[in-house]
Amino acid sequence: MLYLCLAPEQFTCDEEKIFWTLAFFKDGHAAKWSKNLFCQEADTSIFPIRSWTDFKQQFQSQFFPVNAEADAINTLEGSSYYQGNRTVDNYLDSFLILALDARYMVSQKVTYLFCDELDIVSKELRSRVRQATKDVVKSEV
Repeated sequence: MLYLCLAPEQFTCDEEKIFWTLAFFKDGHAAKWSKNLFCQEADTSIFPIRSWTDFKQQFQSQFFPVNAEADAINTLEGSSYYQGNRTVDNYLDSFLILALDARYMVSQKVTYLFCDELDIVSKELRSRVRQATKDVVKSEV
């Protein structure tokens, strides 16, 4: 987006802006969304987004939830959020972003959610972390 603002003369039409931007959508949901747009074009011979304004609106609706706090809470407290094959560092980064979006403060609940979905944490260690968290919370009161 910054480049589009700094060098507008490089783009002669909205289609060039859209295609240039989509070229950077290489991973995850962004890549799937981009691929879907090109599949629609292949099926209909017309690219589904006709203007830069339309692109920005569709991008906003695809990638910025109406209620980020509720979405984050649902993700954290749902049954499908866990470490999986991510590294502990990647899981921690993802977890912290969700916890901030959910507006969770550092608390027992956050510790429980984090440890419960971390694959490498043994049951014994989970129990010890929970007890230590309870002790900290009690000492703060």
